[in-house]
Amino acid sequence: MPKRVDHEERRAQIAEALVRVAGRRGLHAVGMRDVAAEAGVSLRLVQYYFETKEKLLLYGLRHLTDRFTARVGARLTAAGPAPGPRATVEALLLASLPTDEESRTFHLLYSSYAILSVTDEALAAQPFIDNPDAAEDAVTGLINGAREAGLADPDVDARTEAISLLAMAGTLGTSILVGQRSPESSIEVLRHHLDRIFTTTPADG
Repeated sequence: MPKRVDHEERRAQIAEALVRVAGRRGLHAVGMRDVAAEAGVSLRLVQYYFETKEKLLLYGLRHLTDRFTARVGARLTAAGPAPGPRATVEALLLASLPTDEESRTFHLLYSSYAILSVTDEALAAQPFIDNPDAAEDAVTGLINGAREAGLADPDVDARTEAISLLAMAGTLGTSILVGQRSPESSIEVLRHHLDRIFTTTPADG
């Protein structure tokens, strides 16, 4: 009997190839032929699954986001069975910093997707902003929950702090990529601001 093809597995294989080659050459310089060669499959097969470069890029973005989610989950697992809002926010922020090869590739490509979506009509037509909004909503909810539990400054505005933390993490990530500062100093900056927002024990009241 011929071997049954797992189409989702094949798409993931091609997406992984996209991530690898784009991590080396930059997303803007990657073509479908490059991805096919990296994946060890024919150009025709890549076209069969994705039809256009834009569709391949969009699938690659979802694949990259799934990998990031798994990375955050691993950090939370390492933090223990009940990490709490502070540890959860920290895991999300630190997972986005380019401190190793995988996170470097994530930051580089995610930033590239954002820039391409400004000028590429096909990418611009997609809900690229949904994932950043989801992160903002999640961090806002965690800060609000911490406030209600007495584990955060009751006077902070959760939405403003969430926006600030995520923007800060993104900018710090870029500064690490270009060699402006070290991962260690960037982590110190983020933890400084988390210390300002969160408290270690419930406030009396």
